[in-house]
Amino acid sequence: MRTPDPDPNDDARPGPGVPFAAGLPGGFRSQGEADANPGWLSDVELAEARRRLPILYVEAVPVRTDGMGVVTEVGLLLRATPLGEMTRTIVSGRVRYGETVRDALFRHLENDLGPMAFPLLPAQPVPFTVAEYFPMPGISAFHDDRQHAVSLAFVVPVTGTCEPRQDALEVTWLRPDEAASEAVAADMEGGRGTLIKLALASVGALR
Repeated sequence: MRTPDPDPNDDARPGPGVPFAAGLPGGFRSQGEADANPGWLSDVELAEARRRLPILYVEAVPVRTDGMGVVTEVGLLLRATPLGEMTRTIVSGRVRYGETVRDALFRHLENDLGPMAFPLLPAQPVPFTVAEYFPMPGISAFHDDRQHAVSLAFVVPVTGTCEPRQDALEVTWLRPDEAASEAVAADMEGGRGTLIKLALASVGALR
């Protein structure tokens, strides 16, 4: 399974190059820009970097809350794999070079949930956990066959209307007990069922 960041072209722009600077890749640039800026790597160079360096990500578990701030629903994205299988996942993506964690969170929430989701982000977001994804199974609860990824994971309340974009087909809103069930965990990528349980436990919504 490829997780986090199921869509490797989440910030796609015209051109064959892929940016990567200080271990933090983003989207695409033209080959001319890649040659002019040593922070941008080609596809081959990015693949080589992934074999040698951990890659930084942010992940967000979207939630709905009541007037007291209690989590009432958890939003899970439905995606289709290249093989046609349906999987559930959460908002995730790489942090760009020079980008703050807060800005990366907002960008990926808007990319995946649409501009009307209206996420509530504090001035200084604090992750509920740091998830380490390894290409070798068994090192941690999380697995990504492409790379070693270090992910800062956040619970983010959203107050607006979510209209999935990119490769997400829909957002399904589940009760916390449903989202933490084994049936849902079996449909999630790379061990993210464990991440959902950690997220709900961090806000007191897991019983």
